[in-house]
Amino acid sequence: MAKNGAEYVKYVTERVVHYMETPKEERHRRRAEAKAHKEPWLTQWFGVAPLGLMIWWNGRKGRQRK
Repeated sequence: MAKNGAEYVKYVTERVVHYMETPKEERHRRRAEAKAHKEPWLTQWFGVAPLGLMIWWNGRKGRQRK
């Protein structure tokens, strides 16, 4: 258990040092890029199932009109 704890402390320390060494402007730029590439919440929470249902539902409506 002590080895895993030591590895975790090492990992956290590396992350903190990396964060502190990164310039503030670069951190803000990366955060803005991540927000720009964010998935829609429906896909993020439920995957592609809602998309499949939506395609099926729209196709079903088109067949009823004909």
